[in-house]
Amino acid sequence: MINQSPTWPRNTQCAIALTFDLDAESVWIADDPANIDRPVALSQGRYGPRVAVPLILHMLQEMELPATFFVPGKVAEDHHETVQAIAEAGHELAVHGYTHVSPASLSPAEEEQSLIRARDVLRTFTDEVVGYRSPAWELSPHTLGLLKKLDFAYSSNMMDDLRPYQHPESSVIELPVHWALDDAAHFWFDADSWNKKIATPSEVREIWEGEFEGIYDLGGAFVLTLHPQVIGRPHRLRMLREFISFMDSHSGVWFATCAGIVEQARSSLA
Repeated sequence: MINQSPTWPRNTQCAIALTFDLDAESVWIADDPANIDRPVALSQGRYGPRVAVPLILHMLQEMELPATFFVPGKVAEDHHETVQAIAEAGHELAVHGYTHVSPASLSPAEEEQSLIRARDVLRTFTDEVVGYRSPAWELSPHTLGLLKKLDFAYSSNMMDDLRPYQHPESSVIELPVHWALDDAAHFWFDADSWNKKIATPSEVREIWEGEFEGIYDLGGAFVLTLHPQVIGRPHRLRMLREFISFMDSHSGVWFATCAGIVEQARSSLA
């Protein structure tokens, strides 16, 4: 491990963050701008704000759980009512770029402008916008410096630990993630190549339960990365609810927003 362990709140063994990347149509447009003229392709993303987010918000309300939604600025502009509903439900909003274009393909000036523009859009919904997750978890050599310059509190992109840590010579806290805990890695279907099987919810739950139990035993932070257009299918949502209940059955678990976990980690890592 590259850091000392954060001290969680009293009687807490493991911190849990439920995070949702609300990409909507932006993934398909970023992958191929010509998709803007393909209504069926775009409809895959539109399912997220149109159907999945209301179902997810209902589930979170019933289970009395907080969540963090990483939203591209353009998506927040195009789906204003959906993002407003997220904010009004009390969930955290965090930056996911202005579009879903990788920062690795942008100049430093373009990347900085994307961060500023996206944060400005999200600040029309809530005053507190302090986190950043890159599209596809790709960073440029300039990203961390820009996050520091722009006073972001945290990044949730790296895969080199099981606990939050502070980046060297920076105030930015990293809240680590992993592909194993990303729904798209298991459920995504490539309609162009047809070369990947769609996993069953039971297969994915088995992976997530094993990862959770390992992170729980080590006192780490379990960060689940979900996409409304992916996890928001009825069978998968039922699995998600059951999996959350499984985690909640363990003593000493703390469900929190990314910002809440980072604030706690910062106080103990200082």
